[in-house]
Amino acid sequence: MELPTDLPERVVCSIQAAVKYEVPANILLAVAEKEGGKPGQWVRNANDTYDVGPMQFNTAYLSGLAKYGITPEHVAQPGCYSYALAAWRIHMHIRNDRGDLWTKVANYHSYTPHLNAAYRTDLMRRASRWEKWLASRFATREVIFEMDKR
Repeated sequence: MELPTDLPERVVCSIQAAVKYEVPANILLAVAEKEGGKPGQWVRNANDTYDVGPMQFNTAYLSGLAKYGITPEHVAQPGCYSYALAAWRIHMHIRNDRGDLWTKVANYHSYTPHLNAAYRTDLMRRASRWEKWLASRFATREVIFEMDKR
């Protein structure tokens, strides 16, 4: 996919990762905006974990990915790696979790109901804005995901 060279890394990486992992681009852009991380950023949480890099991956989650050679240092770096990892994770939430699409995507942030709900509400607002932005700049098409009934 060819994207204009003047778009910020967050936009370019989010769109490329969304296409690769079949996540709606407006949703991944909304998550990237909401997380608001920056390369090299480590944010300490109250539970002594850290949120790392552009997509603010929690180190508790990353510890489970260490067996694949994925480290917090990889996720903290500039470039598209953290966006691709986030798109993969969101794809897996959409595919495997219970609930509506927005609840599944908000599981990226938290499974705790009240935290999920607050994140979900803000994410929906942001995704709507990104949907309009994308439609004004790119030819888009609606994709319908068929999910297993569980």
